[in-house]
Amino acid sequence: MLAVSNTSPLSNLALIGRLDLLREQLSSVIIPPGVWTELGRHPNPAARHALEAALEDRWLTVVPLALAVPADLASALDLGEAEALALALEVKADLVLLDESAARLKARELGLAHAGVLGVLRQARQTNRIASLKAEILRLRTEARFFISPALEKRLLISVGE
Repeated sequence: MLAVSNTSPLSNLALIGRLDLLREQLSSVIIPPGVWTELGRHPNPAARHALEAALEDRWLTVVPLALAVPADLASALDLGEAEALALALEVKADLVLLDESAARLKARELGLAHAGVLGVLRQARQTNRIASLKAEILRLRTEARFFISPALEKRLLISVGE
C-alpha cells in the first residue's frame, strides 16, 4: 500500500511513542519535503529522534514533488498539507494520512482515501497491538494536545468494544 503522510499523524504518534504502529500497518510511508521540514523542527527531542530514526530505517522516505503544488491547495491549506495531497495525487497513493478537518475535506474532494492518527490507533486496538484505545486517546490529549470531540471518542470506543 502506497501511503503519503502530512505532519500531524507522524508528529502525534511520535509524541506518544507509537510510530511503530504506523510502520506495522503500512510498512512504508512517504512524505513531501515540506512535511519533513516541519517534522525536523519538532519541539520534543524524543519525538524528533524517533522521526529521524524512522527516516534512517527507511520506512519513512522524503519524496520530492515532480510538479508545483496546485494553487487551490496552496491557498486553502498549510504547506505540509498541500504538499502531502499534491504528492498523493502525483504518486497515486492508496492512502493519505491527515488529521486536520480542512485537509481531510480536500482529500475527499480529490477522491483520495484518508485516515489519521485515530484510525491508526483504532486499527491497532482491533488487532490487539494496543490494550486500550481510551488510554491512547488520553495520551494524545495530554502529551500531544490532540483534540477529539466527545462524540467522536464515544463512537470510536464503541467501535472497538470499549
